[in-house]
Amino acid sequence: MSSQKTEFPDLFEDAIKRVHPTWHAAVRAGLCAVHSTDPSYLPTLAQTDFLPSKGRLFAAFDQPVHQVRYVLIGEGPYPREESATGYCFMDGAVQRLWSDELGGGLSKKVNRATSLRNFMKMLLVADGQLAAENSGIEAMARIAEVANKCDSALIQTLDDLQTNLGSAGFLLLNASLVFRHDVAPAKDAKAWQPFLQVILSALKHECLSAPPVQLILWGKIAEQIKKVPVSTEFPQITAEHPYNLSFIKNQVMHSLFKPMRLLENCQKEKLCKK
Repeated sequence: MSSQKTEFPDLFEDAIKRVHPTWHAAVRAGLCAVHSTDPSYLPTLAQTDFLPSKGRLFAAFDQPVHQVRYVLIGEGPYPREESATGYCFMDGAVQRLWSDELGGGLSKKVNRATSLRNFMKMLLVADGQLAAENSGIEAMARIAEVANKCDSALIQTLDDLQTNLGSAGFLLLNASLVFRHDVAPAKDAKAWQPFLQVILSALKHECLSAPPVQLILWGKIAEQIKKVPVSTEFPQITAEHPYNLSFIKNQVMHSLFKPMRLLENCQKEKLCKK
């Protein structure tokens, strides 16, 4: 593949080295597609401050391509360095999911990450642990009380949630792989469409078993992926951005996520911290 001979600025080369080997060729070919569409984009990006930092640009490509079953696409990285991890909706500032305060529900950092908070509540509704019409602090406090018990069946950290998503076959991407304070997210998202065309083409080629890989698009910018030609060859599920409270009650999302039981602690042994 000729794209393998193309050299990019060091920050891109370093980021490529961190992805799973089965993605190397596709990620590199995707960058070549971006460069062919707009030769100035990547050199300009390399000279500007963008998120995610610390080589995490392609962090989402951390599992073998053939294990992907769902491509969850958000709009763009969180606009804060600590939060932008390279995985959509996974806020790096969050550690514990549950508050350990009396009467608390989700942890303060989860509540500050509005999209993550609503995603958590949607999963709780899907699991039958929370009523869609009553997801306020009192209802959440009762769940947190159960979650904080040492024998709880619920996951405890954001890492646990991300692990469960990975085990279910989720590729956690954004329509724009970068966030820049001086560039509209929709503009960067358009620049990355050639990259996503290559990534989806690689998935189509590698993941030939049934059921087919599904695209899950959250938010208006994510829905622009429909303009990527190869996207029409994948089953698609769309929803409002989780920033919206209506996301908690989205029955299509309930049906999708209920069988996955993403909030279940899969560890065989659960130890209390004395």
